[in-house]
Amino acid sequence: MAPGGLVTHVTSRQVVATYIVETSLPLDVAAEVLAGEQSTGTFVRVERESDDLRARFAAQVHAIEELPLTGGSPLPGSIGDPDERRRARLSLRFPLDNFGPSMPNLLAAVAGNLFELKEFAAVKLVDLELPLPFADRYPGPAFGVDGTRRLMSRSEGAMIGTIIKPSIGLSPAELAELVGELAEAGVDFIKDDELQGNGPAAPLAERVRAVMPVLERHADRTGRKPMYAFNITDDIGRLAANHDLVMAAGGTCVMVCVNLVGLAGLEFIRRHAAVPIHGHRAMIGAISRSDQVGIGFRAWQKLARLAGADHLHTNGISNKFYESDAQVLDSIAAVREPLLGLTSTVPVLSSGQWGGLAHATYAAVRTTDLLVLAGGGIHGHPDGAAAGVASMREAWESAALGETADTAFARSQPLRRAAELFGPVRA
Repeated sequence: MAPGGLVTHVTSRQVVATYIVETSLPLDVAAEVLAGEQSTGTFVRVERESDDLRARFAAQVHAIEELPLTGGSPLPGSIGDPDERRRARLSLRFPLDNFGPSMPNLLAAVAGNLFELKEFAAVKLVDLELPLPFADRYPGPAFGVDGTRRLMSRSEGAMIGTIIKPSIGLSPAELAELVGELAEAGVDFIKDDELQGNGPAAPLAERVRAVMPVLERHADRTGRKPMYAFNITDDIGRLAANHDLVMAAGGTCVMVCVNLVGLAGLEFIRRHAAVPIHGHRAMIGAISRSDQVGIGFRAWQKLARLAGADHLHTNGISNKFYESDAQVLDSIAAVREPLLGLTSTVPVLSSGQWGGLAHATYAAVRTTDLLVLAGGGIHGHPDGAAAGVASMREAWESAALGETADTAFARSQPLRRAAELFGPVRA
């Protein structure tokens, strides 16, 4: 053990959880409070918390790195003088024997009551280092990048997709007509909006009956069948039946809102599913947006991938939400990083995307193993959805060839027309 009680090594029977914290306590004292509360301890030493028990089961401080304060008010109820606050990146090492390779029980330790501790003016879980026993228990994605490309017959290049717009309100017949237009335009992927579940206005069964014949006819004629991700999000007891409904009609993808069914729900449907699972991150802002409390995307995405997400939303640059380009690019990089030898998950770029972002995105990520979704960027194109798809496809093909954005703009009329509405192309 290093000076100051810091553990200097990690074994295959340990989890390392990393937090950003603020506290008015000395940092080493605050770290011990957090470690004790989330393992063997409580607010006072108790009789049966023996030294032997603590040696076997207590979380231990792995690393402390002091960081500059960034301002902001302390969390409600936190104690201490706000003027004495210090900020740090703090890592704790948890014995795997405390919870086993179980994600729900892991979260009780690394993201349970700790957010309520009054000793902390801020506490956010930002990363997890997981041992191999988690991969032994959780199979991860069944299809990933390669399986998704095979099913949509897109062996190379960015996978271009869209979201049904308007998000809700279309009848099944109107949905089928729109899907036909998108298929003819050459789109690779279409998905339900997360707001379109199994409501009475357009039930899942009716959407499946309307959409799948359109896609099958297109496949019979062209040899290519766009992937449609039907939103099967529901109570856990209904997920399997919803999946089976899609499968029976020849569907090749289902969508699950990860935070709404929970990691256990995602893992349940992964064990049952015979098609890729499109993982939507709806509600992620409630979990990760605050710098002071919650779970950061880098930690969260590891759990979603373990639970079986073949595709996972990361947001996109120049988006309509709160994340900066740097945050988005870090999310894309995180999803692309190897995880315990699991099949790779496809990063899904969305929110305010259009063809004019292709070159800037590709320059930053240097890969086309991406599913790039444009809702308004396709449906709102001045010349219609087909031109919207063309503007996306031509821009991404140009970027992958190493051409400049100016070259793509000069060559592609659909991209030029898109720029009239969406603004300048980003280089």
